[in-house]
Amino acid sequence: MESLGPACQNATVRRRDVVVLGSTGSIGTQALELVRANPDRFRVVALTAGGSNEELFASQVAEFEPAFHGLGEEASVAAAAHECDVVLNGITGAVGLAPTLAALDAGNTLALANKESLIIGGPVVTDRAKPGQIVPVDSEHSALAQCLRGGRRDEVRRLVLTASGGPFRGRTREQLGEVTVEEALAHPTWDMGPLVTINSATLVNKGLEVIEAHLLFDIPFDRIEVVVHPTSVVHSMVEFVDGSTLVQASPPTMLIPIALGLGWPDRVPDAAPAVDWSTPETWEFLPLDDEAFPAVELARRVGRLGGTAPAVYNGANEACVAEFRAGRLRFVDIVPTVAAVVGEHDVPSKEKLTVDDVLAADTWARRRATELLEGTA
Repeated sequence: MESLGPACQNATVRRRDVVVLGSTGSIGTQALELVRANPDRFRVVALTAGGSNEELFASQVAEFEPAFHGLGEEASVAAAAHECDVVLNGITGAVGLAPTLAALDAGNTLALANKESLIIGGPVVTDRAKPGQIVPVDSEHSALAQCLRGGRRDEVRRLVLTASGGPFRGRTREQLGEVTVEEALAHPTWDMGPLVTINSATLVNKGLEVIEAHLLFDIPFDRIEVVVHPTSVVHSMVEFVDGSTLVQASPPTMLIPIALGLGWPDRVPDAAPAVDWSTPETWEFLPLDDEAFPAVELARRVGRLGGTAPAVYNGANEACVAEFRAGRLRFVDIVPTVAAVVGEHDVPSKEKLTVDDVLAADTWARRRATELLEGTA
């Protein structure tokens, strides 16, 4: 997929019609907060949610009065194809793939927070997207998109993704053996849903983001690096061939990347407070401990394999996280189990990947991860 490239700030901004998928989740509620604060810039025309918080969803529908609303995957697919300016896919997990494809096929701009749909879909998604149609909402990829405005594609040497290191930064593999669910859900800098929070603790999330960066910006894996940055003020960096590095910095909030996703290429004034440069602060960057946190290196291998391998990586991980939250799997065994499932998977040699291929691989990976944990054949 091509880089989003440079863009200019428009002098006059037309109000945009917005579809929000996953409206009761962390991304969705913050998106509606931005809409609420900027009624002259955004209007909600469709809302959907998974159904875990029907009371909140009902109140959102009552407040924003969208032309379309509904619960469940089918409703999200229908909403994604609704006539609008931008679809924000804030759904968590592989279930976001069908709505992502529906938005692209309808020609809508896709503000993508559901990284899983891009990662597992790979070319199924990128081949359907027009240049610039997908705008990343992950803070790291939003940062990269902003920094890439500062130079041409042929001037880019490497992308540098930052990782907070999660709640267990600095621990050895041995020290991770007795980690509890409550500890894994206590992220030091970000407030996210449980799946993403645990993925951040294992660094599976960062592995997914490496694959996402490759797909979004068409940069080879050997030119995408990860560094640990505990305070999460620098969200990512782009290094250029002359030795210059552009950094995107802001307090750890999703409001800025969500606002930019909704308004791209225009910025939304006062989307969130800026860094207070009058206050002393130290920026610390550390190397990633691949021995204690092997998820990123595994993701690189999976990304290079391509095909259905990323769907297997993601599906097996989602199954393992569910088992960990249920108390049936140790934290330290999540990534090794994912690696075992990936190792058993034969990536199809067929030239063109299909949606059915992806969904079949996802289903197999979830089932196989469960079988391995239960000790069945």
